[in-house]
Amino acid sequence: LVQLVESGGGSVQAGGSLRLSCAAYGYTGSAYIMAWFRQAPGKEREGVAAIYTGTSLKLYADSVKGRFTISQDSAKNTLYLQMNGLKPEDSGMYYCAADFRVGGGWRSRDYNYWGQGTQVTVSS
Repeated sequence: LVQLVESGGGSVQAGGSLRLSCAAYGYTGSAYIMAWFRQAPGKEREGVAAIYTGTSLKLYADSVKGRFTISQDSAKNTLYLQMNGLKPEDSGMYYCAADFRVGGGWRSRDYNYWGQGTQVTVSS
């Protein structure tokens, strides 16, 4: 059974930093793509960042470019999201997602697996 477990969320003031982690269990090898999504109350879930694990190609939403960095530690089967310069609009539940199927973009694909989420709250 594949499981994704997020951690690292919390409450910070605007301008602060957080590092989210997503530990993956239950499979060997690597997913084709892993990503971070977020959802604020009353809003649709949106893609934040993704990494194609084979090529290490990284993609970001325009709203987080230059502030967030996605990375992976293949040896630990862990995905990270370093978030700097946090803004109140970055608040929400952050989810890790993984997909083993090859091909396709990162925002609209139907990911195989999702974590339970970790809450990020940024106060002004």
